[in-house]
Amino acid sequence: MSTFSQRIKNLRDSKGWSKSKTAQMLGVSAQRYSNWEYDLHEPDYEMLNQIAALFETTTDYLTGKSDNPSSESTAKDGTALTWSDLDMPMPYGGKLPGELKSTYADIAKGYFKRHPEMLNKDE
Repeated sequence: MSTFSQRIKNLRDSKGWSKSKTAQMLGVSAQRYSNWEYDLHEPDYEMLNQIAALFETTTDYLTGKSDNPSSESTAKDGTALTWSDLDMPMPYGGKLPGELKSTYADIAKGYFKRHPEMLNKDE
């Protein structure tokens, strides 16, 4: 059994979900999902991302590149969140339209306004 198939089985079991319920949440047939768990087929990249999101883990964990199942991560220096931390491709080819930059800035400002204790944290 591959690392991927073993890990999705363990994650599914830890949630108490059946194969058919997991397949339904992913929008695939139970047979397709079972093929992944039985190591008969592998999901495509888009589905791998959906599986990681469903199980609240990372694609690195699912594929055996990491042994840390936590989806919580920080940037390399621990001070900034990057798109790679979100384990998803950067939308808009890496160049956000002005209105989205403003929206994201407003979200961050609102968060830090409600949680000033999070500003300038050392850890």
